[in-house]
Amino acid sequence: SSFKPSRAEGAIGVNYGMIANNLPTPDKVIAMYKANKISYVRLFHPDTTVLTALGGTGIGVVLGTFNEDLEHLASDESFAASWVASYVKPFAGTVTFRYITAGNEVIPGDLGTHVLPAIRNIETALKAAGVTGVPVTTAVATSVLGVSYPPSQATFSEASAPVMAPLVAYLSSKKAPLLVNVYPYFAYAAEPETVQLGYALLAGSSATSKIKVSSVTDGGLVYTNMFDAILDAAHAAVEKAGAQGLELVVSETGWPSGGGGTGATVENAAAYNNNVIRHAASGAGTPRRPGKAVETYLFAMFNENQKPEGTEQHFGLFQPDMSAVYPVDFAAGSY
Repeated sequence: SSFKPSRAEGAIGVNYGMIANNLPTPDKVIAMYKANKISYVRLFHPDTTVLTALGGTGIGVVLGTFNEDLEHLASDESFAASWVASYVKPFAGTVTFRYITAGNEVIPGDLGTHVLPAIRNIETALKAAGVTGVPVTTAVATSVLGVSYPPSQATFSEASAPVMAPLVAYLSSKKAPLLVNVYPYFAYAAEPETVQLGYALLAGSSATSKIKVSSVTDGGLVYTNMFDAILDAAHAAVEKAGAQGLELVVSETGWPSGGGGTGATVENAAAYNNNVIRHAASGAGTPRRPGKAVETYLFAMFNENQKPEGTEQHFGLFQPDMSAVYPVDFAAGSY
């Protein structure tokens, strides 16, 4: 596999979720990624039809395991070997694998203890299959944090620390990143009277925004948006756990365009996702790690009609008929 390191600017990916019964065929979807110049795709589970469509495109692929396979992957090396033989090895010559993720948002929880053993077994299987340069990691929600505000005070929660501390140490030793799902929307929707909309929307990074954005000061650092504050809370927790140099990749972020939630409008969703693309593409990094571009994946490609009712069905950039929910300027992410 041709593993390509991040370029200087933060390239943009989009999560290809499939919890729907009306989506275009994978070849059409991957053609949309190419047409929109989307650099990376994240798959929540292996799908050989999608992987075949990705062959030769140069699109970087984050390949996830099913959460329900974690225990088996962790306990059985031969299962990990067959997983790699089915979903990685046949495609390694034509598909640009960026990362493999063992599980999504399973820490804290019953499956959390299986993450690190699963990572090790997948790594062993990749090596045996002759596949090199593909880091194996996991994706976590910010629920791994106990304290998250102010960012400098953040730590892993009591429930997650026993799993997260050895995990981040291991990833750091392998120079693999930790993937983190970052959602200012949910923080805003939970407390719209205390969280300023412009702060949640990264309005300060938009030249056209008419929304006034106040900033938050934490020690000597100034935060003009919640995206950076959440990400730096994760950075602080990782550093306190002893993994100073560990890179964080934002594996999901997004804003719903409908579904009845507080602030869930087309206008806000368009502002948020376009601002995130601009912010990531600038390579500005975060106040805690200035100048360190953040690889970022928007959630999600499509509105998915089999997700829970409400905002969950309205995170898509596109409708299932391939029309845009609102314009997104991906070109801002490819200088």
